[in-house]
Amino acid sequence: MHILGIETSCDETSAAVSKKRNILSNITINQLIHSKYGGVVPEIASREHLLLISKVVDKAIIDAKISIDKIDAIAVTNGPGLKGALIVGVNFAKGLSIALDIPIIPINHMEGHLFSNFIGLDEIKYPFLSMLVSGGHTQIWLIESYQNYKLCSTTIDDAAGEAFDKGARMLGLGYPGGPEIEKLALDGKKEKYKFPIAKIKNDKDNFSFSGVKTSLFYLLKKIDSNTYNNNKHHIAASYQEAILDALIEKLIFVSKKINVYDIVISGGVTANKRFRKKIDKTNKNDLYKIKFPDIKYSTDNAAMIAVVGYLKYKESITSDLSCSATARYKI
Repeated sequence: MHILGIETSCDETSAAVSKKRNILSNITINQLIHSKYGGVVPEIASREHLLLISKVVDKAIIDAKISIDKIDAIAVTNGPGLKGALIVGVNFAKGLSIALDIPIIPINHMEGHLFSNFIGLDEIKYPFLSMLVSGGHTQIWLIESYQNYKLCSTTIDDAAGEAFDKGARMLGLGYPGGPEIEKLALDGKKEKYKFPIAKIKNDKDNFSFSGVKTSLFYLLKKIDSNTYNNNKHHIAASYQEAILDALIEKLIFVSKKINVYDIVISGGVTANKRFRKKIDKTNKNDLYKIKFPDIKYSTDNAAMIAVVGYLKYKESITSDLSCSATARYKI
């Protein structure tokens, strides 16, 4: 059984081919054009997807070493994301569905991240906690079985990835902000500056990152340019540490509260090497069984979409040409 996955929810144009949950190819092109604008420009993203989608899908099929008529279904991200970008992927999938006379499987982008840790595995053991940490989402889900999900924790303001992006902008760094801060933080002392970790008195399960972002703003406002230039690597290291500490503290709190210790962590922020190192140190007594996806599957990619497509195809969950792109799409 071969599934073609297509992902165009933001600024990555990606296509993958899977055989069951084994990935035969995964081609992702990052739209670097957005870096000069300090963030993703939706109209430009859509145009870039239009230019790239056919080439990316062709390359995925070639690299999978199968002929296109071996594809059994097309799994495509139909939300959440940038509406114009999603439309490109969904309409391409519809055209290919007509041409090959095979079904379309609409996939929630976040559901793709939930199962990205299980690429290539034959079994999924339930229940487990899934933490999604990206530019748009910071959430902890209890996964009791396939399509039986319960939201345990979310952010009441900014997502962690958004806090990295906005912090990088304040520090005069490029986009995306997470990798830029991580790079600058390598030579910094994380204890040099103290940034707050939000404690929400009446909402202990949820995250908040607006406070750490505001704290950075006021710090940069009160120091002079010479102090900044001599300490920017320390500021970056301390800021990064506060965000990562907040993620880990809340994950442990929720895990203990519901008594589930099998944990998967996914989303773009999981590419942060410091985050992975801190998680390992936290788990010294091996109480938690924690999995991260391979780094190439951490950011947005079509492999995770193909894998969820396979799970849905097994359950005969497909769609006709009436499926559409949805900018806001809850799991």
